[in-house]
Amino acid sequence: MKLHRRASQWSISILAICALCACGRSPPQALGTLEYDRINLPAPAAERIIAIDVRDGERVRAGQPLLKLDPAHTRAQLDTALAQAQQQQELLRELQVGPRAEDIAKARADFAAAQANARDARAYYNRLLPLKGKEFVAAADLDRARAAADNAAGQADAARAALDELLHGSRPEDIAQAQATLAAAQANAQAQRVLLGKLDVVAPRDGVVDSIPYKLGDQAPVGAPLAILLAGDAPYARIYVPEQQRANVHVGDPVTVHVDGREQALQGRVRLIRSEPVFTPYYALIGDDAARLSYIAEVALGKDAANLPAGLPLDVELPKAGR
Repeated sequence: MKLHRRASQWSISILAICALCACGRSPPQALGTLEYDRINLPAPAAERIIAIDVRDGERVRAGQPLLKLDPAHTRAQLDTALAQAQQQQELLRELQVGPRAEDIAKARADFAAAQANARDARAYYNRLLPLKGKEFVAAADLDRARAAADNAAGQADAARAALDELLHGSRPEDIAQAQATLAAAQANAQAQRVLLGKLDVVAPRDGVVDSIPYKLGDQAPVGAPLAILLAGDAPYARIYVPEQQRANVHVGDPVTVHVDGREQALQGRVRLIRSEPVFTPYYALIGDDAARLSYIAEVALGKDAANLPAGLPLDVELPKAGR
């Protein structure tokens, strides 16, 4: 009886110890780093850098000038494009207005002169034609006279067609082509104007200048990053949620973030969880990560994290199962 009572006491003691251990067990964790949204500002043209207005690590506001490229070449291209657009504008206006009265009068005079020449050539041929049977005119002369009459008639027809073209005015197809050419020239001028504006590189968002890869006087190739910004007022935590904890983590969950080197914990909220798993990087492996699969998540932090640099390692206390 005493042995049975003692065994029962030992069982109760073991259960109590196990309960205490369970209560004191640390919450599940996920490791990661502090990150900012990186913005690369590429070179719009291969022009020389003539001014740099910021330095690495400086906090900037949206619209603040960062650096400036030499605008001389682009401005010359813009002037050329504007001149071409003006030329096409005048050609279109000429087609829309139609021929001048003076051009029509000249065409009438040319037609009249061609008609007179055709009548004279035909009359000369008709005078020679009766002399053919009497052998008073050579056959070659008669052939030349007929050819001259036909040529004069053809020139009169051409003059008449030229007059009709002026009288009918511009063809709708010609006007449509001129309008399309003008639109293309204006679009080219607008593109050059936009490119000229891009030579003054400004910050698209509030943030911190991470680096200015090129120096004053350098000529970066098109597309090369002229400036790299870390956007936002504060960093966010990018963490790797272990596969075993994925079902317990949801967007909007409040979490506690511990940053290496900072005694005070930060409060954050899960703002994003990727749907596709990735292989966990070596530094984020926790305990028994059997499959080594995890889900990338992002935790939004408050303004108390504004002065923390990117890249610092951290760990996040994840919600426990059943919460």
